[in-house]
Amino acid sequence: MATVLHLQGEVLVGPEDVRPEAWVVGGRLTFERPTASGDDVQVIRGYVLPGLVDAHCHVGLDAHGAVDDATSEAQALADREAGTLLIRDAGSPADTRWIDERDDLPKVIRAGRHIARTRRYIRNFAHEIEPDQLVERVRLEARAGDGWVKLVGDWIDRDARDLTPCWPVDVLTDAIAAAHEEGARVTAHCFGEASLYDFAAAGTDCIEHATGLEAETIAQFAEQQIAIVPTLVNIATFPALAEPAQEKFPDYHRRMLALHERRYATIGAAHDAGIPIYLGTDAGGSLRHGLVADEALELTKAGLSADEALSAATWGAREWLGRPGLEEGADADLVVYAADPRREIRALAAPEHVVLRGRDFS
Repeated sequence: MATVLHLQGEVLVGPEDVRPEAWVVGGRLTFERPTASGDDVQVIRGYVLPGLVDAHCHVGLDAHGAVDDATSEAQALADREAGTLLIRDAGSPADTRWIDERDDLPKVIRAGRHIARTRRYIRNFAHEIEPDQLVERVRLEARAGDGWVKLVGDWIDRDARDLTPCWPVDVLTDAIAAAHEEGARVTAHCFGEASLYDFAAAGTDCIEHATGLEAETIAQFAEQQIAIVPTLVNIATFPALAEPAQEKFPDYHRRMLALHERRYATIGAAHDAGIPIYLGTDAGGSLRHGLVADEALELTKAGLSADEALSAATWGAREWLGRPGLEEGADADLVVYAADPRREIRALAAPEHVVLRGRDFS
């Protein structure tokens, strides 16, 4: 006998679309009452949201590089337990395609492997290349990913003793055009200010972290509708990240502390200007998985309303990534809460039911 889930309470299809009930039949969502009488019906009551989205997450990666499949599985399960059912994997050296065959693990949209300048990123994370190789490598990663390419836009330059852009803007422009020709969008790791001017001029689609936004680039990003994924739970680690460099690279140390100090004001100004903002945790490098609720809370500290933070993690993020939410006939990927996260964003930390492809993993 098949089990039908009867969702009751408030089914949050969208910010302005709330339904009193829905059903899960054969793993898919429907708003039409099932007619079959022989099914076992399980009633689930609460506030129903689309499965949460972590738009900057690294399954298959830890602080030292690629991890084995068992570790990748544990990472994905930690995300699922937190209610994250859709991941944009923003760069990983591990082959995680096997996850697509698992009905019990979150769905993953991959950006291939990071592309970085030689010796200008974390060891074992990226393809490390020089500018004359960038266009070719971007094409390869565009074909290897799921519609995204991840560049490292800036990192500490040991000669300059500070953050500097990694790529000449003309080469960057050609590389982003190549990604678009391959049907992929481009995002980039950028901490500092200078690289953001180049990426805006080159026509990027998204920027990760974006702590270096200032008045001129905020205006450019807003005009071009370049999305940002702030990863504020990661930005909180800037003081610790910069501390070992205090004596050898004092300019870098000061810059990282300043970026950290103004992080909420920076993202708040981006929000006020109309820049699209999506939720991402940067889990999988040095951060643990399952931090989506923490990041949602951080976004509200930066000035987003609870509804806007929810959209950044659900409806808006899924539309941006081209994946369905709570739609008729779509896979039933949803999370149910006892408390209303629109009233208290901290409710996201306590999912009562996590339903993936119609299966309740509570």
